[in-house]
Amino acid sequence: MPRKSWREALAAYASPATLALLLLGFAAGLPYMLVFSTLSVWLREAGVARETIGFASLIGLAYAFKWVWAPMLDQWRLPLLGKLGRRRSWLVLSQCLIAIGLLGMANYDPQTQLSSLIGLAVLVAFASATQDIAVDAYRLEIAEDNRQAALAAAYMAGYRVAALLATAGALYLAEGFGSTAKEYQFSAWTGTYLVFALLMLPGLITTLWMREPTAPVPTRAAPPKHGFLLQSLALLAVITLVISVPTMFIQFYQSDLMLMLRGDLTPHDLLYNDRAFLRAMLYTTLTCISVSGLAWGGLAPVLKTATERYGFFHQLLSVLLLIILLISVPAMFAQFYDSDLHLVWQGQLSLQDLLYYDRAFLRALLYSVLTALSISSLFWGGMAPVLTPVNDFIVRYRWQALLLLALIATYRLSDTVMGVMANVFYIDQGFTKEQIASVSKLFGLVMTLLGAGVGGLLIVRFGIMPILLIGAASSAATNLLFMLLVNMGPHLPMLTLTISADNFSAGLATSAFVAYLSSLTNLKFSATQYALLSSIMLLLPRLIGGYSGVMVEKLGYAQFFLATAVMGIPTLILIVIQWRRDKRQGNGDTPTAAAHPTADALKS
Repeated sequence: MPRKSWREALAAYASPATLALLLLGFAAGLPYMLVFSTLSVWLREAGVARETIGFASLIGLAYAFKWVWAPMLDQWRLPLLGKLGRRRSWLVLSQCLIAIGLLGMANYDPQTQLSSLIGLAVLVAFASATQDIAVDAYRLEIAEDNRQAALAAAYMAGYRVAALLATAGALYLAEGFGSTAKEYQFSAWTGTYLVFALLMLPGLITTLWMREPTAPVPTRAAPPKHGFLLQSLALLAVITLVISVPTMFIQFYQSDLMLMLRGDLTPHDLLYNDRAFLRAMLYTTLTCISVSGLAWGGLAPVLKTATERYGFFHQLLSVLLLIILLISVPAMFAQFYDSDLHLVWQGQLSLQDLLYYDRAFLRALLYSVLTALSISSLFWGGMAPVLTPVNDFIVRYRWQALLLLALIATYRLSDTVMGVMANVFYIDQGFTKEQIASVSKLFGLVMTLLGAGVGGLLIVRFGIMPILLIGAASSAATNLLFMLLVNMGPHLPMLTLTISADNFSAGLATSAFVAYLSSLTNLKFSATQYALLSSIMLLLPRLIGGYSGVMVEKLGYAQFFLATAVMGIPTLILIVIQWRRDKRQGNGDTPTAAAHPTADALKS
């Protein structure tokens, strides 16, 4: 890519798309914090137990698994709202649901209506995650690769400002309205959440104002073979199967069927007095109807994958099956671990007793059945909509996909693992909470946004790969400043320097990495592939970050920060390898395969 002048680089921030991403970032940052840290404070002030608050944090799984339903945003346009376009229709729907959810949360007191409040928070989280998918897809499609960092910087600025407003600002509002840790006032939190529901309006207005990006050339689609009624019946049969099969096993287990088989109970008493057995028979009937030959013929709309384009019901089925897999596989191993199966292998327990009395083993068998059904050859066809974007990535890059995925998985490893223990380190060093808040939160936010802005400018001027390398090197190197701070005690000037350098490098690295991820995606699957790649980006760092406390205990802070800096070396090697490969292929900025295929490529 030829280098551009500084004037052309600065012009990247003057486009309407940059303003749109700034406001969309603001709309994305509000709900994320309102269902996490701010909600936790509200629940605690209302006297909700810590254990319950901890379970409420599982709402965040919506953001971790947003890639599961991302294919629906790529392949299906909403009715009615679809007139706005594929991206804007999903944005309007998600933003309206967020506003409605926040309005609903404002009217439920956690002291008396906790379940309703949590239910609405789940709605907000799923709508917010959907908004994130749509915004990322819009950003990818509205501008070329070398402008992605500038758009990402604008998005990050709006997001961080909204996050600060939805945390510190929300707490100031709630306290100003009269709710404190000593004197809880539900009306104060009602007013706070109503204010933030209204603050979703700028994002909604932006969505209606901005232009819809040009859609990629559609894939060839065969004419629909099944009407709406048959598709609805097919989906109903699948949902019935998912519910009735596990419930059938549970009800049989809770019934007195074993007593009848042993001769301790008559069939007459079992049929007339055992409600669990009657419910089991009902669910058995529903299961048989759903899996009968007639029903499987009715499932043709969601089981056959003859066409290249997938309908809404097929996509919904694929998402449902993937969710079942994600839940059933770990649950299966957990239940097998909790069961007494090892006692059978050791000869201390009979197989009959294991089947009769070990509920964990029976639950393990149930999850095994669900897993087997989901991964069977019959259901692989049903999962085609969520597997097609993954297959596209592998086909385009082939073995090089392993190199790219390794780079993606390790790029944020150094600073993410270190960041887990950063606040703990500040406290252990003797800094006050006021010093941490002023330097780390406020001043650090400014430096992060400045780094992101500079990163976007430099990428337009010099290209993606040089700034990607600089961002990775600086993110790892700034961890050495923390190592120097270890022996200096609560030295405020050094803390300011360290946080400034760390946050600036993090902003620079983030803008470069967003531009790089954007260059890898196929616009035909932009929402799905970007959501999946960004999830991979945080998977390994989060897993290793979970052991950061153990590392500090064993190594001490100085060696811990040195170790996190060393973690950045493999990433630098991978970037250099990839950069050299791109140069040999005559493309210094993007991977070898065509990240954004042309119309001819899509037709072939």
